[in-house]
Amino acid sequence: MPSQLNVYNDSLRLVGERQLVSIDENREPRRLLDAVWDGAVEYCLEQGQWNFAIRSQRLDYSPSVEPPFGYLRAFNKPDDYIRTVAIASDPYFNCPLLQYTDEAGFWFCDLDEMYIRYVSKDESFGKDTSLWPQTFRHYIAAYLALQIAPRLKNDIDDDRLQKAYRMKKSDALAKDAMQEATKRTPDGCWVNSRSGGYSRYYRDR
Repeated sequence: MPSQLNVYNDSLRLVGERQLVSIDENREPRRLLDAVWDGAVEYCLEQGQWNFAIRSQRLDYSPSVEPPFGYLRAFNKPDDYIRTVAIASDPYFNCPLLQYTDEAGFWFCDLDEMYIRYVSKDESFGKDTSLWPQTFRHYIAAYLALQIAPRLKNDIDDDRLQKAYRMKKSDALAKDAMQEATKRTPDGCWVNSRSGGYSRYYRDR
């Protein structure tokens, strides 16, 4: 189970620094890592549709926001939103929502509710290090190493770091894609409606 300390030490190995004994150790490399940690995690989460970080929610429109024209309803994006995985009009995501726009922190469409799957930075999703696969942990560590390397006095091979970063990113994305469930072409809204419609219940994972 990876921890922030594990990731820090993975990163320090890449830049030729001595490992940390604890996350509170008073050393310059630890302070550099602290300074870039949150931004680095959110940046790396934004680079893929990571299965461990995906969250599903049903959203109701915001009655306090009136679209200036066009679509009738506005939906606030969740505070932990990083990137969209899927938007649908049904809780099983069999009917992808095609008629909508994404503007200024809102989604606009004509429905009263929508269903959204997205990469989340919540502490129980994307930022929960216990959920990170080893490949994602190594990817984060490589990105952190790139961020702190210019501030260290070590003789660091920048080309080697860049190559390690690209390799670990590619490996993490490939391994994550292998974990996705087999997808089939959905029947479509008309066929599903003929078979009895959808349950209105959907659990916020």
